[in-house]
Amino acid sequence: MTRTVQPVRQSVRARRAAAGSAAAVAAGLALVVGAAGTGQAAPLHTDAGAQSPSAASCGAATAARTAPAAETAPAPGITGSAAQKISYSLAGEAPVGLWTSSSVTLRTPVSKGTVSLDVTTSGFSAASLEIQRYVPTTHRWVDLHSSVGGGLPDKGTFTFPVSVAASPGHPASVALRVKDLDRPGRLSVAASVKDGHGHTYRAPVRNAVVDQPTTTLTGWSRGTAMVRGGAAKEFTLKVKNTTRRAYPALNAGYFAYGQSNGHTLAPKDLKLQQYVPGHGWQRVSLLPGGCDPGMSAALVPTAKSPLAPGATAVYRMRLAVEGSAPVTNVEAGVSAGTGDTSFFYRMLPFVIRAR
Repeated sequence: MTRTVQPVRQSVRARRAAAGSAAAVAAGLALVVGAAGTGQAAPLHTDAGAQSPSAASCGAATAARTAPAAETAPAPGITGSAAQKISYSLAGEAPVGLWTSSSVTLRTPVSKGTVSLDVTTSGFSAASLEIQRYVPTTHRWVDLHSSVGGGLPDKGTFTFPVSVAASPGHPASVALRVKDLDRPGRLSVAASVKDGHGHTYRAPVRNAVVDQPTTTLTGWSRGTAMVRGGAAKEFTLKVKNTTRRAYPALNAGYFAYGQSNGHTLAPKDLKLQQYVPGHGWQRVSLLPGGCDPGMSAALVPTAKSPLAPGATAVYRMRLAVEGSAPVTNVEAGVSAGTGDTSFFYRMLPFVIRAR
């Protein structure tokens, strides 16, 4: 049975809510985003935006995020110079899966105006970006309206409405945060504002490097075959944080799926163990995927959380096939991520033989 699962881009309000790998999703490791982040803003009135409704579907590649009732307000921050009608800030590094602080500062009156962020990506699609703004009146982060796609997957525009009585002496700032849910690359953002009085003002372009931890897999080769009731196969997943940001809530998982002549591979057919420092080899429970006949397991954390820059998390595993397993080809693999966002997966297929 051959199954191909591709990431799905949702509607505007639920867009880009998951970026877990296709393989991980196929095995039931659906990953949702929604980790809290920080930004900078001074109080200012903006029209309230809609929250992403909660959504989930059996075996789907995406699940929407619902913001909590209230979130910590970002610290006030003003960017740019007094001569700039609009200025924009963006941190120079935006690691995959982490919220990165950003903000817009206005120094001109705006009446029912619109702020636009024109983004250009390199190495990943603009559709994988999520940009939010903080709304002080509701104490929530909300998604910006986006226009991405067509024949230019590396181009996109994110907008939000604004009204403010700002001036050079009394600037007002709105907090933003940016997250890439896909792959490393580069990001450029050009901010502008239409003031509602027939004027458009532009801020200098800001750039960021989008990177992620370096992840390697050793011990598993193409064409691996395993015998029912035979010896276990050992392999190792290593995640080294090569970014300048700490990665909170680091996680890793294993997944598998197999079917032959009406017999589906079940959790009882595989024995997955993980070496836990100080405790030795421990069996890791494989759980069925609900409506998906696959199975998955969350690996035991092996490093301090958050994973500091330069630190490495090591996951040593070994897998054996029980005598009850069907003779079949197995789609299997590992994934790694932070919180609810996956940034790595590797397929580890194998064949189960009777002897």
